[in-house]
Amino acid sequence: MAACSVCGKGVHFGNNVSHAHNKSSKMWKSNIKSVRCIVDGTPKKMYVCTSCLRSGKVERA
Repeated sequence: MAACSVCGKGVHFGNNVSHAHNKSSKMWKSNIKSVRCIVDGTPKKMYVCTSCLRSGKVERA
């Protein structure tokens, strides 16, 4: 569920770096919404990131 059905954007990984330069793993989740979209003329439920919704790549039902 944590990936966009349109562009494939998913989670990103990196490090939390403290002031003492200790590193621990961190995960950033994309802003994914469950949306009813029109796909081939029929409504379908998809997981879409908000940047795809704002740019108009998806036609909402």
